[in-house]
Amino acid sequence: MSSVDLYEYQARDVFESYGVPVLAGLIADTPEEAKAAAEKIGGTVVVKAQVKTGGRGKAGGVKVVHNADDAFAAAEQILGLDINGHTVKRVMIAAGARIAQEFYFSVLLDRANRSYLSLCSVEGGVEIEVLAVERPEALAKIEINPMQGIDLAKATEIAKAANFPAELVDKVAPVFVKLYDVYKGEDATLVEVNPLVLTEDGQILALDGKVSLDENAEFRHPKHAELEDAAAADPLEAKAKANDLNYVKLDGEVGVIGNGAGLVMSTLDVVAYAGENHGNVKPANFLDIGGGASAEVMAAGLDVILNDPQVKSVFVNVFGGITACDAVAKGIVGALAELGSAANKPLVVRLDGNKVEEGRAILAEANHPLVTLAATMDEGADKAAELANAAK
Repeated sequence: MSSVDLYEYQARDVFESYGVPVLAGLIADTPEEAKAAAEKIGGTVVVKAQVKTGGRGKAGGVKVVHNADDAFAAAEQILGLDINGHTVKRVMIAAGARIAQEFYFSVLLDRANRSYLSLCSVEGGVEIEVLAVERPEALAKIEINPMQGIDLAKATEIAKAANFPAELVDKVAPVFVKLYDVYKGEDATLVEVNPLVLTEDGQILALDGKVSLDENAEFRHPKHAELEDAAAADPLEAKAKANDLNYVKLDGEVGVIGNGAGLVMSTLDVVAYAGENHGNVKPANFLDIGGGASAEVMAAGLDVILNDPQVKSVFVNVFGGITACDAVAKGIVGALAELGSAANKPLVVRLDGNKVEEGRAILAEANHPLVTLAATMDEGADKAAELANAAK
């Protein structure tokens, strides 16, 4: 199951739409925009790097400033910063808060137990993984029945289990209920707030949120498409997604196309094994064109892989079932014709199953200089690895 992680500013906006108490926040992509945002919010603000990784504070990606000019300077320092391999391209300017106490709350999908789980601690603002190891008694773990969710009674139980003092239980419990509303309403797999704070004037605020959305539920949430970071997406993965292809980019040199996830996974193993005899070349991707793929889908898959500069050869491994081998062969011939001179990488094709003779005949008749036919999967993988190694 795949999920989409939101940036902090996106999580903040989602929280606000569900009535979760949050501070004012504006985004900025330049120091000038940061200054304008700080002027609009007024007073003390926090300039926060927007990256999908932890450790921002330690890396210098979070700065508290007291005026708009300092916000400009802070944004200048933070934008372009590398935090755990993520380059900062956007900051959030958030209103400052006078914090009295910091707490932790999350609700997440507990796959192992086929249930939901809430983690909560009266000690927040620290790395929760560290707290869980060093002081497990400080972290309450409460199973949530998906059919019942978190109502006020359950939220009160969670707060008490997390050792919140009696005077705070009634304050935090309604916020827990609203955070669960986010989890359920947005089809999330994780909603986390670290820290959830009590301010000096007695407010409870979700200061820093993390939300992961279940991609399988995107048909229910057309607006979730707007939350995806198109600029950060791999262009090949974006192209594959636009064509409804199951594609994952890997680090190797041999492009792999197959029909059916099981066949593709076993093909990756066979290619990696064959590569040991040919300069240790490895698979460059996972690409499943699906059980009922047409010639057009085959062409779209080849288009994605042949445009990957990392790929030196391509192994097309198809076992014809619903996807007949003649359709696959037509797709290969058509794609090569369409790509023309851009198709400059050797293809090794192994066809078997439904209409295999017709498929092989189509490829033999086309007699394309880049295409080599293989009789078996092992033979095809070996040839593709050999060709990739020769082109390195």
